[in-house]
Amino acid sequence: MSRKQVGAVVGALLLTGSTFFAVPVTANAVDDRPTAVVSLGDSAMSGEGAGSYEPGTAGENGNWCHRSTQSMVHRTQLADRTINLACSGADSANVSLADTVHYTEGSQARRLIDIARQYRVTTVVVQVGANDDVRFADTMVDCVAAWANPFGSSCRSTLEREWSGRLAAMAPKVENALRDVRSAMTQAGYATSAYNLVLTSYASPVTEKMDRYLHGPQGCPLRLADAGYGRTTAVPQLSEALRGVATRSGVKFLDFSRATENREACSKGESPAGEWQRRLTVDPYALVTGGLDAIGLHLAQQSFHPNAAGHEQLGRCITEFVNGGAGSARCLAGADGNLHAVA
Repeated sequence: MSRKQVGAVVGALLLTGSTFFAVPVTANAVDDRPTAVVSLGDSAMSGEGAGSYEPGTAGENGNWCHRSTQSMVHRTQLADRTINLACSGADSANVSLADTVHYTEGSQARRLIDIARQYRVTTVVVQVGANDDVRFADTMVDCVAAWANPFGSSCRSTLEREWSGRLAAMAPKVENALRDVRSAMTQAGYATSAYNLVLTSYASPVTEKMDRYLHGPQGCPLRLADAGYGRTTAVPQLSEALRGVATRSGVKFLDFSRATENREACSKGESPAGEWQRRLTVDPYALVTGGLDAIGLHLAQQSFHPNAAGHEQLGRCITEFVNGGAGSARCLAGADGNLHAVA
């Protein structure tokens, strides 16, 4: 073998060796970024009703996102950091990658990209759909109006005609939002298997099991039959529609529909102690943070949302669900009085 041939062989061996020894370094590289759980969605996820809103989201300069420091994502025990991108009143388009603006804020999925690059995101929790065709907040207003007019028709009669159609129209919008959340994580460099993507449904804020005569003055001005329809029919059907969305989208699903059962607004009678949903609440402090813009629905936008105690329990259930590894579960109260993820 000539000197030139020997040199070529040695060079090849050195090149091969360097490649061989480089592989384990890459394969064993440690991602030392802080881990994070991120929430996206609407008021039920932002922490509306839980109080203690982040500065800048309580009506200042038109931002009414009402992101609470007590929101369920902040009550999880899953990562080093908890980050809340949800905004009160957001719909599926606001969660998606679309070029939208809601309460001065842009796309939640676009912001997720930056966060997922800064942190190692292990779980993304999404709760959205209620502000699409379902029009949950508007429906609650209609039901209060029906209570105020005892000679008029019930809001239940309208829902019975329209509810299934509203759910059908909502579903593809939520599916699109979930696709965009997946796309955002992909753009940030994540494989689908590298994180949990969880879609949740909604807890019923009200119940027909209230004081027959005093529930209105106590903070739940709703007809008992309307409240019962919401708890036993409308909310469970919404949950099943979202379960279908999760299945078609290939994401995990956590059913909240019975999460506040027996702890809904006005379920405890005269005192709200022990309830996990906020009663009708008019907050004059909104005029301080939001000025004249607060006049109208903003004064009462905390109403009929999980309170701080409710968010604590929902965060507990999310933690249990993700740690358990199941693809779907329901949040139900156990004998210990706490919520548990029941697969």
